[in-house]
Parts: sequence; C-alpha cells; structure tokens
Amino acid sequence: MKARIIINPTAGRQMLQKNVDKIINKMLSDRIITNADIIKTQGAGDAYQAARYFKPWEANLLIVVGGDGTVNEVVNGFMDGSHTTPLAIYPAGTVNDFASSLRLPRDVTDFCDMIRQMKTRMIDVGRAGNHYFLNVAAGGMLTDVAYKVPSEAKTVLGKLAYLISGAIDLQSQRFKPVHVQIVSEERTVHEDILLFIVSNSNSVGGFRYMAPKASVSDGLLDVLVIHKQNIFELMPVLMQMVNGDHITNSRITYFQTKHVEISCEDGCKIPLDLDGEQGSNLPTRIDVKPKALTLIVP
Repeated sequence: MKARIIINPTAGRQMLQKNVDKIINKMLSDRIITNADIIKTQGAGDAYQAARYFKPWEANLLIVVGGDGTVNEVVNGFMDGSHTTPLAIYPAGTVNDFASSLRLPRDVTDFCDMIRQMKTRMIDVGRAGNHYFLNVAAGGMLTDVAYKVPSEAKTVLGKLAYLISGAIDLQSQRFKPVHVQIVSEERTVHEDILLFIVSNSNSVGGFRYMAPKASVSDGLLDVLVIHKQNIFELMPVLMQMVNGDHITNSRITYFQTKHVEISCEDGCKIPLDLDGEQGSNLPTRIDVKPKALTLIVP
C-alpha cells in the first residue's frame, strides 16, 4: 500500500511532530505501507495542492498530520478533486476538535494499528458557498480567535494561547451582538445574537459537547445560536456547555438541518470561520454533503 503523507511541521506543540518519524518508520518496517510520499507544507495552500492534485495510482491512502486548519485544506483539496482515496488524520494541532470527536489516536502504536486494520467510515462534509468544512462553520463573538493567535504562540502555549486571546476579547469592545437572519426549513432566527455555530461533529472550540446531538454520519448539520445577553448571563451558559446541558437554556437555540442560509443586516461585515480558518463574509448558504469522505477510524 502506497501512502501520501501531508505534514504541517508547525502544527500544535512541535513535540508531537517527533512522533511522525516514528509512525512512518514503523509503518514501513511493519510493511503496513510499502512507500511513503512525504510532503511538508511551507505555507497556506500547500496542503490543498498536495491533496487536490494527485492520481489514484500514486497513493492508496492519504495521511494528514496537522491541526484543524491543515485538515480543512486537505478536505477542500479532496472534494475539489473528487477523490475517493481513504483519508487518515493524525491530530497534531492545538485543539483538534474533529479528531477529538472521533477519538483518533495520537499514540504511535495505536495510530499504526488503526492504519493496519483499515476500518473506514463514510463521513459527512459541510459546504459554505464554494468552500468545504469538516467540523464547523461559525460567526460572531470569539470565532476569529483561532486565526488571530500567532502560530508561534500556539506552539509554545497550546490551548492557553486561545484562552488568553479569548479572555482579552471578552473584556474588549468585541463583546457586541450582531443582527442576523438564520433561515432553514426547521427554524428561523431573526434577531441580535452573539454567536452562531453550524457543526458537523459534537466538539467545537474545545467544548466536547457543544453540539451534543451531532453525528458526522447522519446527513445533518447541527445549528447552535447564542442569543444576545450580557457577560454575566453568558458565563453560566458557558459552564453548561462543558457537559452539553446548554441546549435547553432559553438563551440558546439548537436544531438540526440539511441546509441553512445566514445573512447579516444593517450592512455589518461578519467573516465566516471554517474549521478555524477565516472564510468570506456573510451572506452564505451552508449545506451538508452526506457520506462524502472515506475516513480511517479506530
């Protein structure tokens, strides 16, 4: 079995990168793979190019090593290239929401065993306009934290870098509601909100149960809206999110849908966050592509 391995060498805490050589050497020595085509990214778009432009005969398997942003590039390359090659994710980023939701292994032996067993699952993929996302599309308060934090800070501080940046935002002028219209067959929201999330998995922003009903294979997206409220009202909601108890809170709207349209009124400009990467501004239509990706799972 021939593998193409796309590596983001700056993803997350770089100590995890030391495992990559061990994984590659073990897969080769154990004859799990016969050839490793290794591509190390140097900048934005490299992972997309490596995943988009390869021939089926060049690889029976594609492995991506990186965080949510790197995985997002690979998924967009896969979808644009209409590839059906199985994909494996080695989570080497800071948060790794999607990998966490499926409990994808970081341990060298466990990861190699997963590749050896080649158990696959057909995974849904979200689409916002012309761009795809594997885990989440979001807009509003704090959604720009992921791409505001310098990569060096992510490497050194890990999740603490996000917490510091988020705390600063919560105390600044960014704690402001936005007026949006969210329209689907199931529900319509037309009011001031703090944040909207359209999720494919249950884990978002490090909250393991942000979308507690979500499944990556149910053909549905989970929409969560945090309505306008002050910081003192918001803090108990955030505490409820730890255990997934927030969806019954009166200051939360939560529903599942196959597609949703989101727009911003009063001329405001709200950028869309796609798996931690900055996308285009609203308005947008978000759809789910059921069972669009073959993923290797434990």
